[in-house]
Amino acid sequence: MEEATYRKISRRLIPLLFILYVVAYLDRINLSFAAHDMTRELGFSGEVYGLGAGLFFIGYFLFEIPSNLILQRIGARIWIARIMISWGIIASAMTFVQSESGFYLLRFFLGLGEAGFFPGILLYLTYWFPANRRAGTVALFMSATAIAGIIGAPLSGALLGLHGLAGLSGWRWLFLLEGLPAVLLGIVVLVRLPSSPDNVKWLSGREKAWLSEQLELDRATREGKFSRRLRDAIRKPALWALCFVYFSLCLGMYGLALWMPTMVQEISGGSSLVVGILSAIPYLGAAVGMVLVGRHSDRTGERRFHTAIPALAASGCFLICAVTQNGILTFIAIIGALFSIWSMLGPFWGLSTSFLGGAAAAAGIALINSIGNLGGFAGPWLIGLAKDLTGHYSAGFYLIAFFLAAAGCAVIWAGGTVSVSNSSTGYGYEPGG
Repeated sequence: MEEATYRKISRRLIPLLFILYVVAYLDRINLSFAAHDMTRELGFSGEVYGLGAGLFFIGYFLFEIPSNLILQRIGARIWIARIMISWGIIASAMTFVQSESGFYLLRFFLGLGEAGFFPGILLYLTYWFPANRRAGTVALFMSATAIAGIIGAPLSGALLGLHGLAGLSGWRWLFLLEGLPAVLLGIVVLVRLPSSPDNVKWLSGREKAWLSEQLELDRATREGKFSRRLRDAIRKPALWALCFVYFSLCLGMYGLALWMPTMVQEISGGSSLVVGILSAIPYLGAAVGMVLVGRHSDRTGERRFHTAIPALAASGCFLICAVTQNGILTFIAIIGALFSIWSMLGPFWGLSTSFLGGAAAAAGIALINSIGNLGGFAGPWLIGLAKDLTGHYSAGFYLIAFFLAAAGCAVIWAGGTVSVSNSSTGYGYEPGG
């Protein structure tokens, strides 16, 4: 019953959610592939590009918690459809950027439009999967971010080759054509995404009753231990430690992802298509690491060291990027950094979503994600600023390495304060093992 039910749920939900996140992440990072041609044509400095890239996360931060609370009230289907249609329209509108102010404004509103999507999906998954099933499920869903890089890198390189068609620059075609799928998928969500297990026909009455019992047991087991009200949860140091860990993770993730094609172009000197193909390689490693580590975390029931060890490994990779002048070694370190950072995601969210219950879950997940995503603002901007001031990326990489090392230590401490209960077996375990 257990394996058959979860397999059926995964088969019905995860492919659609996966595709949604591929498109979402591609619309976040396609700016990195447009960066070289766009900044040259519009005369943007590295700092202007980095600031504009990061402003997405300010808009995201401001509307994250309200968006997740609205989703909890009106349902995932309607609200996620609204999010996708909004961000698709704004992402396509990047086609018309002419100035710094227009660039800043559209990136900010793109963040507002997408705010709540990822934490909303995390909250939505808690309606279907108990805590002991989430790290692998979240890792599988979030591997879409790596797949977006694998698909988006060569695709973006090819779209840049449309330069001159209908009088538009290649980077303008990139934004126009990569924004439209989000609008179309928003309509699909409105038609096909079920709000909860209760209103689906593809689960039998027996399966629904069993699943409801498992989820209620999961909630009841954790209810006495974990905060159900946000005002109680925010008094816990562990919550703020998790916010810091995710901030550091996003600092490294987006700092590297939004500058990687530019770095690869400088290393290789290749065309847009060659850069796109080379940029797909680190994302391929990230996808493999993410799924393997997430599944191993679920199998062993261990969360904190499955998060901490990749954080420390990523810190080391950023240090290599900072000190080496060898292009091949830099590229290998980039692969290692993306592999390590993406490997953190499944165990981290498995730990974080087990920490909160009730109303605190919706707001708490959004709080961690929104504060963490400020790292997405800081990372690209700091690297761009370092590049303008010093002529290279090293100062930005040193800073990111420090934050990731501190994050590894913080999650070891925070994970030790959270006791997670395995709802399917009834035994308890500490995330630290």
